[in-house]
Amino acid sequence: MSKKILWINPVTTELYNQTFKEEYEKVKQSDTIVDVVSLKPAPGPIHLEYNCYEGMIMPELLETIYKAEKDGYDAAIIGCFYDPLIRAAREISKKMVITAPAEASLNLASTLGESISIIVGRDKWIPEMKENVHKYGCINKLASFKSVNLGVTDFQKDHAETEKRIKQAAREAMEIDGADVIILGCTMEFGFFNVIQRELEIPIIDASLAPFKYAEYLVEMKQKFNWSHSKRIGYQSPPDKEIHEWGLFKQKASL
Repeated sequence: MSKKILWINPVTTELYNQTFKEEYEKVKQSDTIVDVVSLKPAPGPIHLEYNCYEGMIMPELLETIYKAEKDGYDAAIIGCFYDPLIRAAREISKKMVITAPAEASLNLASTLGESISIIVGRDKWIPEMKENVHKYGCINKLASFKSVNLGVTDFQKDHAETEKRIKQAAREAMEIDGADVIILGCTMEFGFFNVIQRELEIPIIDASLAPFKYAEYLVEMKQKFNWSHSKRIGYQSPPDKEIHEWGLFKQKASL
């Protein structure tokens, strides 16, 4: 049975959409269909380094997820390591699987090792990301956060410099903090895990690949065993009557 997965870049730039799609086409299962979209309309935030930027994209993100289920997607991935609105997205999705980078990466890392370090761009990111580590039950395995002093839009500007900074931070996390698994804590840190993993010889988890493969897995679990988000308590969906009466999640043009 085929799987239809939507990766949502929760920002208003399409700059890396094609790059992400090409990477997913390389690693996807043969029966997976993958699409990549960003939010509209621009201008708007092209990164979510600040909590106030997250607030600005919330209505558009929820409408995109609501429309994705109507369009027959089996899974949607909220492509930011803050995992913005993941609980709200699971409320409005009645059948579609929802996941995001921090959840997927931490779940994977917690099975691969005993001590996890997360490489972030700036110290500003750490408080919200640490809240997610608590939320996902991985705080006892957290060795450290390591900052490389790069903003979201800086990671892909100078690959040699970015690789050097990530490698140094990962080595410090391993040798000083005792980490035996490293998570690259931004989807824009794509393209670096392999070379660093070969050198350090520990798992280096790419935060764009992990949630994509996790989404495939979750869809397969739903298709084969009907294991999906429980709608009984926390992820209970709001009544359709209220959604229609209040004009919520407006029907958008085709993605």
